[in-house]
Amino acid sequence: MTVAAVVVDVPTMQTNRPFEYEIPEELSDVIVPGMRVEVGFGRGKRKIQGFVMEVKDHSEFSGKLKPIIRVIDVKPVLSPEMIKLSYWLADRTYAFQISCLQTMLPNVMRAKYKQFIQAAVGFEDDPEVKDLLNGHLVVELTNDTTDSTIRKIAHLKKLNKLDVEYVVENQANSLTRQAVTTKLTIEQLKDKRQNLRSNAKAQFKLYDFLIEHLNDLPIETSEFEKKFHITRQTLKTAEKNQIIEYVEVTKRRKPVGIIPEKQSIPELTDEQTAAVQMINDSVDNNEAQTFLIEGVTGSGKTEVYLQTIQKAIENGQTALMLVPEISLTPQMVNRVIGRFGNQVAVLHSGLSSGERYDEWTRIEDGSVKVVVGARSAVFAPLTNIGVIIIDEEHEASYKQDDNPRYHARDVAKWRSEYNSCPLVLGSATPSLESRARAEKGVYKLIYMKKRINDHPLPHVQIVDMRDAENSATKGDFSPLLQDNIWRALKRKEQAIVLLNRRGYSSFLMCRECGFVLKCPNCDVSLTYHKNLGKMKCHYCGHEEPVPHICPNCKSKKIGFYGTGTENVEKQLNELFPEARVLRMDVDTTRKKGSHAAIIKKFGNHEADILLGTQMIAKGLDFPDVTLVGVVNADTTLSISDYRASERTFQLLTQVSGRAGRADKEGHVIIQTYNPDHYAIRDAAKQDYETFFKQEMYLRHQSGYTPYYFTTLISVAHQDEGQAMKQSYWLKKQLEGVLSDSAKLLGPSPTMISRKQNKYFYQIIVKYKRESNLHQKLLEILSDTQAETKKGFTIAIDNEPQHID
Repeated sequence: MTVAAVVVDVPTMQTNRPFEYEIPEELSDVIVPGMRVEVGFGRGKRKIQGFVMEVKDHSEFSGKLKPIIRVIDVKPVLSPEMIKLSYWLADRTYAFQISCLQTMLPNVMRAKYKQFIQAAVGFEDDPEVKDLLNGHLVVELTNDTTDSTIRKIAHLKKLNKLDVEYVVENQANSLTRQAVTTKLTIEQLKDKRQNLRSNAKAQFKLYDFLIEHLNDLPIETSEFEKKFHITRQTLKTAEKNQIIEYVEVTKRRKPVGIIPEKQSIPELTDEQTAAVQMINDSVDNNEAQTFLIEGVTGSGKTEVYLQTIQKAIENGQTALMLVPEISLTPQMVNRVIGRFGNQVAVLHSGLSSGERYDEWTRIEDGSVKVVVGARSAVFAPLTNIGVIIIDEEHEASYKQDDNPRYHARDVAKWRSEYNSCPLVLGSATPSLESRARAEKGVYKLIYMKKRINDHPLPHVQIVDMRDAENSATKGDFSPLLQDNIWRALKRKEQAIVLLNRRGYSSFLMCRECGFVLKCPNCDVSLTYHKNLGKMKCHYCGHEEPVPHICPNCKSKKIGFYGTGTENVEKQLNELFPEARVLRMDVDTTRKKGSHAAIIKKFGNHEADILLGTQMIAKGLDFPDVTLVGVVNADTTLSISDYRASERTFQLLTQVSGRAGRADKEGHVIIQTYNPDHYAIRDAAKQDYETFFKQEMYLRHQSGYTPYYFTTLISVAHQDEGQAMKQSYWLKKQLEGVLSDSAKLLGPSPTMISRKQNKYFYQIIVKYKRESNLHQKLLEILSDTQAETKKGFTIAIDNEPQHID
């Protein structure tokens, strides 16, 4: 008897322990690890889905095992690497293994879907394939498909004679297209052509086409009209005469919005050459070495990435490249596709479920050599990886906010070791954790201190907005920034303006009684969005009309305070009426492809000023941008988070690097109310080393990463008393296993104590070595599952990126 160890999907009672099921004899040579199966669970007739983790030839269980009901997949959806990774990921992130397994797959694999089989290219006339398809081009697999048929399909799939396609049920129409084919041979077509009436010119044209292109069929119906000028009426007549028939064919989608440009390979600088050589040596030697490239903005890190990818491909291997957010870095993606063409697959959250699945399939079947994507692309089903690259490795977006709370850098390091290949981390402003590891020799540090062609770094000026001249200015632009924008426009150059706050005004307040309009669901003030004409909450999405009198005291002395990108856009249009302004924030980029459209427009000189939030701070390279203006550098400093200074330094350094990247000199103006703050001062000088020393000293004093490991446990409930009570119970559990050297902070309310009608409390554990903590946290994960039924949300975040 063969047995399958299956991780089951039971939302109300998850566990990392697999359950054993008997593999029916008729499926014994079909089921392998990585497949999804349907199994019975519990005492009733409940059927659930599970993942086969292991196949064994016996069981230690003395009772009778339930049999596997049916096989969902005819091929594994998870490789042996992904199965091993899921064990590590569940343990590392304090998550259940089923959520880790599902995270690795595209959404289409989790949703309701239909599964189709069709002959692989070149095997359409194979006797076994033809017998299985029974005269059809595409056959759907259903619950009624017999085990013997499943065995035949699995056998032919192993021989690469069959292709398997998944179609989301509610998107089936968009995945298939109507096509034309014929069952007639060339001789039969020629015979029937002779019997046509002499004036049936359209039919003659169709017959000639079918005879010439018989091996290319089926061809989409739309193609007949567009490319070959054969009308639908002609096809309809041929169908009526049983010459052709209509069939449905699968249409593979290609992500839109990315326009590759074929590029020449530039000559490398000495710094680039040294970096490429070091990394390529590791690629050749299959070394799992981690490199940290600390290169100033414009130093040519991207070309280093491309040449190491090229090396991996030349060695017959694949490459994985992560970027913080593809929609924000289209130029980077264009360069990769421009260099490697159809060998590149793109994965990111902006793709539809179908597009994402199609790209996943191209990767899984080995059609591509390079994958470029955002955080979740770290699970791309590549095999034989030769190099893994993470650009802008300091970005917080590489950390997942919900279960499993993984950091892409950690997963990439695991895959680097599994595949014995180098991991390359790149940034102008590395995270303190990465730089500290480089200082200790855990990572190999590579410096790139010069810009390409020795272009100078931009000249940076700090404007103290507390000065009388600046504070007296109406609006948000100091005289110096206004003057420099005017000069740039006069020279027909472009400017980038950063304000990391969207909306028109930050809040609405009554000057009579001090009332501030707040969200009814969250403990935050509502933001005014002028283009919507509404007050909006940026946490839960609540919207309401703008009041004209104070809801508290009925006074009419109610006004808007603070400023956002909408307001600044209005000011720019008033100050520079001749300038063309583009705004790029969450509100203007909701539609698919809008990021790329705005960037393309700006790159084509259809705008003079690009205004935006932090999404414009990275990945942009425009030769005519000579000025960068930061309206308020203090927005990230005011956040209640120990990483606030690091985030501020990184943001200012990154956005400053957008200026003067080509032959024209760059100029940056930073407006601030904290001109003496070390993060702003060091960012103005692009002095990472000084900032690193200062910030590391403060982290050491306060006992935060990278000197301590940090775990955050949060509790949420609609009743504040319940949330507090549960958090104190958790604290007591932790106190029982922690040593005196560990630091336990809290429980305390988060900075925004109520979000989406739930009250949040948090506990922070800071430690260096705690042998009993890991096991206790795993116990808490399992023991608190029942609490979710009572309305609790309990989360464990290992090395959090944000602490409120």
